[in-house]
Amino acid sequence: MKQFFFASAIAALPFAAMASEAENYALDPSHSQIVFTYNHLGYSTTYGMFSGFEGDIAWDKTDPAKSSVTVSFPVRTMLTGWEGRFDHFMTAEFFDADEGADEMVTFTSTDINVTGETTAVITGDLTLNGVTKSVALDATLNQSGDHPMEGKPWAGFDATTILLRSDYDLGMFAPYISDEVQVMISIEAMKAD
Repeated sequence: MKQFFFASAIAALPFAAMASEAENYALDPSHSQIVFTYNHLGYSTTYGMFSGFEGDIAWDKTDPAKSSVTVSFPVRTMLTGWEGRFDHFMTAEFFDADEGADEMVTFTSTDINVTGETTAVITGDLTLNGVTKSVALDATLNQSGDHPMEGKPWAGFDATTILLRSDYDLGMFAPYISDEVQVMISIEAMKAD
């Protein structure tokens, strides 16, 4: 389940060509989140979330494929909605992340394939539970322009992917608890000062 990130995250760079070179954008931690879901024994869909994380986007508006994104956050910032589940996820059966541990989830883009005016596939290295694997995110630019309250350039993106817990040595109880984890990412980013 640390697999989200998500990716964190993050994925998203505006994909329509505009005139300029790469500009630095910082994620807005108050409006960026990664939600993950998995099937629990066929009885229910369980949800979790990461929120409040930070990251950076280098956005090349003239050639979005040359853009990049990086995100990182501690696994212990996971929100599960139930303390017992959180405590279980932090045990050796899953993340083995003791209190005070700085076990990080990281995502660094390695390639951006622009697929439409507002869509792209962002490929990157996701490090989760000490394992690094390549992950592809289906990303969409929701909107970009001056923020109505902040008065500065802003952008918002959504992205999705499916991860396998077993790829990150987190496959305990599979297949009864689904190996597949669906990941939904929504972020806002502001032009850096």
